[in-house]
Amino acid sequence: MAMKLSQVVIVMGLVGLAGCSSGERDMRLHYLKTNSGTPEEFAIVPNKPLETPPAMNALPAPTPGGANRTDQTPKADAVAALGGNPARLNEGGTPTGNGALLQHAGRYGTAPNIRTELAAADFEHRRRASRFSYKIVPQDEYYDAYREQWLNSYDALEAYRRAGIETPSAPPEGWDN
Repeated sequence: MAMKLSQVVIVMGLVGLAGCSSGERDMRLHYLKTNSGTPEEFAIVPNKPLETPPAMNALPAPTPGGANRTDQTPKADAVAALGGNPARLNEGGTPTGNGALLQHAGRYGTAPNIRTELAAADFEHRRRASRFSYKIVPQDEYYDAYREQWLNSYDALEAYRRAGIETPSAPPEGWDN
């Protein structure tokens, strides 16, 4: 009887472990999932009200997948509310006022595919950091993956103070615990 019980326990353990693996690990930065089964209230955006155009023959030709006159334009609306010109959002390219800044920032050269390289390096880091962190219940692993890269603000504050650099006051360590 003991032999059969141990075999059952081993088989159940193997079945449980096999159920935990999903093949490819989900490598999103944050695991944000709700199990409520209800719509995401922040994803529902009402359209602008319909209005009759001044001339029916002046309507633009329909463009499948393109913008609609009743679609929300939050950036343009914010620019207009702050007194700016929303038409400047569609200019594209580099704004003329940023030319000197971009020239100075790129004075030692730039890598055209830096975003792709950084994304690949970050993905590899998160893959290595989560290699042995399988959990029964999925949870956000972002903080665990980057914990060794955190800056200890109190150590940095003390280093600056020792170097004679004026620093602002800071709350004592452990004040938020």
